Amino acid sequence: MKPLFLNPPTFEDFDGGAGARYQASREVTSFWFPTWLTYPAGMIPGSRVVDAPVQRLDLDACLEIAKGFDLVLMYTSTPTLAIDVETARRIKAQKPDTVTVLTGPHVSILPEESLRFAQGAVDIVCRGEFDYSVKELCEGTPWEKVDGISFLRDDAVVHTKDRPPITDLDSLPFSSQIYKRDLPVEEYIIPHIKHPYVSIYTSRGCPARCVFCLWPQTFSGHKMRTRSPQNVYEEVRWIKENLPQVKEISFDDDTFSADKNHAIAVSRLIKPLGVSWVINARANCDFETLKEMRDAGLHHVIVGYESGDEQILKNIKKGVTKAQAIEFTRNCKKLGITIHGAFIMGLPGETPETIQKTIAYAISLNLSSIQVSLASPYPGTEFYALAKKEGWISSDSFLDATGHQKCVINYPGLSNQQIFDAVEMFYKKFYFRPRYILRSIWSMVVDAEVRKKLLKEGAQYFEYMRKRKQIKM
Repeated sequence: MKPLFLNPPTFEDFDGGAGARYQASREVTSFWFPTWLTYPAGMIPGSRVVDAPVQRLDLDACLEIAKGFDLVLMYTSTPTLAIDVETARRIKAQKPDTVTVLTGPHVSILPEESLRFAQGAVDIVCRGEFDYSVKELCEGTPWEKVDGISFLRDDAVVHTKDRPPITDLDSLPFSSQIYKRDLPVEEYIIPHIKHPYVSIYTSRGCPARCVFCLWPQTFSGHKMRTRSPQNVYEEVRWIKENLPQVKEISFDDDTFSADKNHAIAVSRLIKPLGVSWVINARANCDFETLKEMRDAGLHHVIVGYESGDEQILKNIKKGVTKAQAIEFTRNCKKLGITIHGAFIMGLPGETPETIQKTIAYAISLNLSSIQVSLASPYPGTEFYALAKKEGWISSDSFLDATGHQKCVINYPGLSNQQIFDAVEMFYKKFYFRPRYILRSIWSMVVDAEVRKKLLKEGAQYFEYMRKRKQIKM
């Protein structure tokens, strides 16, 4: 079978595909590459990857493309499940023998519920890593002999045995080669990363135990599996030689620095290539490892600080203290590494006082940029189980009608509306400081490209906040 790997259409500027950690329209346009879709696509003849939100394809355009394929796999999420099921229904309506497949964390955790919700629109659910499951399906392996899938037969659900996580990551194709083949690389943008960029993984899985984090708990596991440093080097070299327009490589592993020896080995190998790169890091990475990476081209890190309250950090099993995070931040600044800090409003233990404490903490760190998200208890996470037990979940809808995040958490003494409003307050207090404004103005004065970029992002931010004010909890 010829497969189409589809990141389906949803909302305008919606970053929710197989590579995005938060499924929502962001305050400034952001698109991560659908990396998970590229691995099986690179192993199956006749495949194609389509990323509808980035390629600005509506449902009719996707339906027309789907006519040329025998199997359509879509990566779905908790917020977009209903929309994606309807897309599958339309695909089946125009060509009933098309095999429709859903994958992603939500259907991995709730395969039977997802199949029954789809009412015949979805043939198969892939649970967990789906690379080889889809390959075997396309090769004609009988469904009941394909590990890691679920399907309905005579109205009874069939779960084949779990597929073990892939350990030989070197056996997988380079995602960057599929980007070049199928996707408009220049259309992918992350505001705090140089443009154009590409993102690749050097590992799967994350050993951290954060209760809210979706992928390790539902999809890729807590055991970190790494590609060989030589294999990573070969892909970085391929990118440099074949995608010369790319200015930045994002190693988008859950935590690139979790395996110190691997991080250093990769750094030493790619150093002669002279590439600029970015990582996701935990705020307990030591100075020596940071320096090794900096000397090899690392200039920017994305770090989840989450909260400025020590008790909340304990509640969410962050495994990093404020003291460690502060020291990490100092070390990055000593080395000239910029930081994009991620914070979450509404984690267990949040109060009006902890919100103010976290805002003050972020300001004191004086980071290059931040993102502030709403705590989202996705099914399959420890956070979801706790929120269900305590009765904190006020709604099953994580998005409003335009794809923006809603707050579904209500705490005694702190409503979902207060948590929702805290995000805008956070942004205003961080970005509208005289110190930050003067720094931004100076950057715009000395660099015309930065000026154009910041003015565009500023306009997007104010438009986002205008739309956000219309969201009802």
